[in-house]
Amino acid sequence: MPQIFDRVRAIDTDTHITEPPDLWTSRVASRWGDAVPHVKRVDGRDLWFIRDQTAGGPGWTTMAGFDGSFPDTPLGYDDIPKSSYDAAARLAHMDAEKIYAQVLYPNVGGFGSGGFLKLQQPELMLECVRAYNDFLVEWCSADRNRLLPVAAMPFWDVAACVGEIERAAKLGHRAILHCSKPTDFGQPPLCHRHWDPVWAAAQDAGLSISFHIGAGDISDLMRDSGEIGTRANFGRVSSLVFMQNANCLSDLFFGGICHRFPKLRFVSVESGVGWIHSYLEMCDWQWSNGQVRREHPEYDLLPSEYFRRQVYSCFWFEEGCMRTALELFPDNILWETDFPHPTCQHPGPANGRAQHPAAYAERALAGLPAATLEKVLHANAAALYGVQ
Repeated sequence: MPQIFDRVRAIDTDTHITEPPDLWTSRVASRWGDAVPHVKRVDGRDLWFIRDQTAGGPGWTTMAGFDGSFPDTPLGYDDIPKSSYDAAARLAHMDAEKIYAQVLYPNVGGFGSGGFLKLQQPELMLECVRAYNDFLVEWCSADRNRLLPVAAMPFWDVAACVGEIERAAKLGHRAILHCSKPTDFGQPPLCHRHWDPVWAAAQDAGLSISFHIGAGDISDLMRDSGEIGTRANFGRVSSLVFMQNANCLSDLFFGGICHRFPKLRFVSVESGVGWIHSYLEMCDWQWSNGQVRREHPEYDLLPSEYFRRQVYSCFWFEEGCMRTALELFPDNILWETDFPHPTCQHPGPANGRAQHPAAYAERALAGLPAATLEKVLHANAAALYGVQ
């Protein structure tokens, strides 16, 4: 019997690009000097700097194939797969793994663009966001149907966001990345009507909104305030950050965003799916028990019904609990690998669960109906991102 990835053109809906070291220095006006994101080698390690502040390094976010775990990481570009930063090598990697297409998210600017705030000057912040978006479209031009760019947003400026959404749509971006925890950066919560122009612009452009985990303040990843050990703390915070996207969903439902923008699609990225059913049941209960419709008679659906109509969520490591989600919400579930991050499906040999994506699919998805496999591995994402 053919393997699953031989039968389905699998679309990986959450991967990351390890930005090349000259991305911003080659594109942003030289008058900004060292304020522009740039790479320095410090004690043998490549590190990103924004002004004089460190902003991670390619080895911290590129762990695919590495024989170790955080805080042990590759030192820099010489020690990481070329497929993490080179488009031709990425396509070759996808061919080897039998992955048809991949959706691309950033690293340096953060998973919601919060990192750009370190630049301090609004003009420079916007210029760097635009430079990244221009670069990513060019990078994905190596195969526009298989490499799918997601545009970063200057979320600190709603008017600039609207302009960048319109520009991104013309450039060929397939979706919009929005900060999932804007309150961490002094902005209103997602449920506030402050953001309505952003949602309206994305809906008009026909682009979905992605909420990637870890888009708020994730300094706890690096700060072991409980003194439990670096690896234990990294695991503790990483497992909790997966669940933060429940906050996004609650804002979408209870804030009336899904109601006001019925054609807009939202994606909960890298958050898993096993918790979705329980959470939606809780939302429906509170909706009814708290008489939400009494306060908002215009809300015409339950949270679970808004979810089915407009929201997607991604999985990559789950097995047992994931199958229930696929059974209940086959039209709302997407598959991902998180390549090349520390938790991705391409771990190094030190990991006892080392596996390729196709091997995971054979084990975790065995026995599921062919129609379900086609939806969650290909059709849902193909419709969402316009894959031919």
